[in-house]
Amino acid sequence: MRIIPAIDIKDNRCVRLLQGRFEDETVFSDDPAAMAQRWAGQGARLIHVVDLDGAVGKKPKNLSSIKKILETVDVPIQVGGGIRDMETIAMYLDLGVRRLILGTVAIKDPELAAGACARFPGAMAAGIDARNGLAAIDGWTKTTDVRAIDLARRLEDAGFSAIIFTDIDKDGMEKGPNIEETRKLAEAVSIPVTASGGVSGIKDILNLLPLEKSGVDGIITGKALYTGALSLKEAMAAADGRGERERSSH
Repeated sequence: MRIIPAIDIKDNRCVRLLQGRFEDETVFSDDPAAMAQRWAGQGARLIHVVDLDGAVGKKPKNLSSIKKILETVDVPIQVGGGIRDMETIAMYLDLGVRRLILGTVAIKDPELAAGACARFPGAMAAGIDARNGLAAIDGWTKTTDVRAIDLARRLEDAGFSAIIFTDIDKDGMEKGPNIEETRKLAEAVSIPVTASGGVSGIKDILNLLPLEKSGVDGIITGKALYTGALSLKEAMAAADGRGERERSSH
């Protein structure tokens, strides 16, 4: 199970939002690349980067910050937010982004999404953001009538290699992830699912680890890392079993 630190970028700064609300932001750093370097230095094997302005503006808005992250760290990064056409997809992959997360476009333009999956096999993950079990789009500003689980099955059929599942009501709240909904979605598909939203500390990491057998292969965490409520090294040790072995040896 991978522990994946999140870098959410707004106005070229590293921020966290509460439940995706732009008016409820906390700025944690004016230098996203330095933050990426921090997580890479602590052993992160993948970094999750979101262009928040791009998600709402429907095209990349923080490209300079993302380029600087790519120049600064050797750790693979995955990027989401504002990816709406094949040109943007190709541009990001040419820059060296390991994986792209398609959210809104996967729902609104299934032909484009399927085409991207076919053209760039293994490089497309589907971002499913849910509110009360229903998929949300356009930077979480609109909720559809599509059930997240039904969407997950459809996107698997379209050729996506993984799903990033975020429970919006939990995101940034540090009140624990929606374990049951994450498990249900992971068991509904055969491709890997990454859990996102709500991690408040090591106990939530430990509660999510059993979902590995249901198909959850990673946990994205943001605010808890930035506030110090969660240690990336401790979370990674727990996720690969070292933490348990170390505790049992004392």
